[in-house]
Amino acid sequence: MISDFPRRAFALLVALVALALPAGALAAPAAPQHAGKNAAKRGTLKQLPGARGCLVDRSTPAKGCGTARALEGPGPFMGSRAIAVSADGKNVYVASSRSNAVAVFRRNPKTGALGQPSGAAGCVAAKGAFECGKAVGLNGPNSVAISPNGRNVYVTSRGSNAVTAFQRNRSTGALHQLPGAAGCVSGVPLPGCATATALLGPDVVVVSPDGKNVYVGSFFGNAVVAFGRDPSTGAIAQLSGSAGCLAEATSGCAVGLALGAPEGMAISGDGKSVYVATALSSAVVVLARDPSTGALTQANGSGCIVDAALAGCTTGLELNGANAVAVSPGDDDAYVTSLFSNSVTSFTRAASSGALAQKEGTSACLVWLRAVGCSFGRALSSPEGLALSPDGANVYTAAFATGAIDVLDRSAESGAVTQKPGLAGCVATRPVPGCTHGRALRGVSSIALSPNGRYLYSTSFGSNAVDIFRRNK
Repeated sequence: MISDFPRRAFALLVALVALALPAGALAAPAAPQHAGKNAAKRGTLKQLPGARGCLVDRSTPAKGCGTARALEGPGPFMGSRAIAVSADGKNVYVASSRSNAVAVFRRNPKTGALGQPSGAAGCVAAKGAFECGKAVGLNGPNSVAISPNGRNVYVTSRGSNAVTAFQRNRSTGALHQLPGAAGCVSGVPLPGCATATALLGPDVVVVSPDGKNVYVGSFFGNAVVAFGRDPSTGAIAQLSGSAGCLAEATSGCAVGLALGAPEGMAISGDGKSVYVATALSSAVVVLARDPSTGALTQANGSGCIVDAALAGCTTGLELNGANAVAVSPGDDDAYVTSLFSNSVTSFTRAASSGALAQKEGTSACLVWLRAVGCSFGRALSSPEGLALSPDGANVYTAAFATGAIDVLDRSAESGAVTQKPGLAGCVATRPVPGCTHGRALRGVSSIALSPNGRYLYSTSFGSNAVDIFRRNK
């Protein structure tokens, strides 16, 4: 997997593409005629000044940023949900793959600034490194999720094939791993952990809105693993029998289609649907969730949309290397980033069944550097992370190779997305043309917004950083 992106090579690529394209092809699209002054500014990002705008691992030259512990390799290439903001807005949690740790930050709700508590309150790590609290199973953590009641945090770790469960102190934000096997579940024998079927290379974790279930995308297991959650303790246990996993070809699991290498996952707000972006199958998979049991089922035909024809699935556009998926507030639409298509694809969701249908015309896809049948996107090379603002007005993507956060406007009527024109359409590292300059954004991969939508937080693997932006509402 990519560990960093050479700036000079990218600059050369951009220059060559600019020469190859027709004059004006890289120009920003014109703003919609109906957009007023306030609409044009809505959703734009401005990085906080100085050390408040970025925190880098203390092993990394700060270059105007603040420093933090246990922040090496945040948001690895396999992991588009490496950062999460608690629902109460008090804390931000980051999965740091090279530190084998989860960094804990206190958040100022007025300014959006982050601060890391000292000692064990500021991080948990394998073997208690970096003066952190000790945790089992944190070998290469890549995804983090918080329970709706704010009492628990769950983390996937690719290296240990594990999901770790933590109790969260809702006053301080500090994390403490649940005791014994309740605190760790692994797909391979691991001291101190329970075992689970099909849990190999877990890449993404989500918690259902009702707090009853935890679901994990198993990248190397080609599966979705389902757990029941104890609402009082936060402990998780794999559902019994074939309900415990849905996989392409794993004994003991229900059989599913287009589940090669799950890398992104989202649950609809009504809790009835689970959507999975699968990188190897180049698909978005649609699963129906039984709220009473947590079991997942896939319908034949409408249960998967794939980039190339596959029996039992619908064929879609620009889904090569599907990476992250997000559902809009109100559950009307779903959006997917795809690594190799360099795209954001848009889907309409059926409220009754949860089925997805790709939008028509150029609203179906926004693509970097080429736009045959799609709308044109800028600074969107190898998109990873994806998030929608709580008000539904904007979609944000993290482009790993470009080192950019793209800012998209979302239509309240159709759900279609368009990139903001000019410098407002992206924040990026130098030398990306046509974007607002941002600091410490190399390998940007995961995005999360504050509950009120006022601030955006991102992880940058190559910069060993967390970046903080104010969002214009």
